[in-house]
Amino acid sequence: MKLTPVEKERITDSKMKINSITSSLRHVDPKKIADFDDIQECLEDADKSLGAALRSSESDRPTGH
Repeated sequence: MKLTPVEKERITDSKMKINSITSSLRHVDPKKIADFDDIQECLEDADKSLGAALRSSESDRPTGH
């Protein structure tokens, strides 16, 4: 599905925030956070879904043929 430039920017920004959170959590003892593994899995799934949306939008671009 075609994304507007604003949507692409928002999704890209969200992916960057998710990656930042994921990186920050690497320095926290998982035992001190309830459901840590579930949180990590959720962040990973969100990153994959947002990346897929960006890739899908790129493949919808006209090729100029």
